[in-house]
Amino acid sequence: MDYAGAIEHILKQMEADLPAHLYYHGHHHTLDVLEAVERIGKSENVSEDEQNLLLVAAAFHDCGFLNGHQDHENQGCEFAKDILPGFGFDTNAINHVCEMIMATKVPQSPKNHLEEILCDADLDYLGRDDFEPIGSNLFKELKHLGILAEIEAWNRIQLSFLSQHVYHTAYGKTFRQPEKQKHLDEIRKIVSGYDG
Repeated sequence: MDYAGAIEHILKQMEADLPAHLYYHGHHHTLDVLEAVERIGKSENVSEDEQNLLLVAAAFHDCGFLNGHQDHENQGCEFAKDILPGFGFDTNAINHVCEMIMATKVPQSPKNHLEEILCDADLDYLGRDDFEPIGSNLFKELKHLGILAEIEAWNRIQLSFLSQHVYHTAYGKTFRQPEKQKHLDEIRKIVSGYDG
């Protein structure tokens, strides 16, 4: 299986064709998730084959946005089914990739260790110090799509989302959860100001 070729193929397509209004779900987000998968996979001691499969799933996990923002995980799986056979992937490997992609659908539902790693990589930023600018990009994207208009509504969604989100891997719990808790406390303070 040509893992690197498959990754390069979809990254080039996303860089060329993703809409400019994807301030959060753009090409840069996929690169961020790939980097997080590298880091978390190493920390979680996955095998080389598992790591390669994870990287392919990370590269494809949001490519469904090429077809619009509705149901992008299913769309991503369709891209994987179309493209990956050309890079020597068999049905079994493609199914694994699709299961990992589907696990990232919010609310996340990972069923095994590799799915847990991809889910944690996808939301790695929640426990990082670049949380605020990345979150602002997501708000900007949702605003552009007409899904949200007001910062107050956005902060309430963030409060709910961060309250319910859990990291699945030992890496996420150790290195991301403490910082995520700080962000949650800050947003809780902001939202309590609305209600006070």
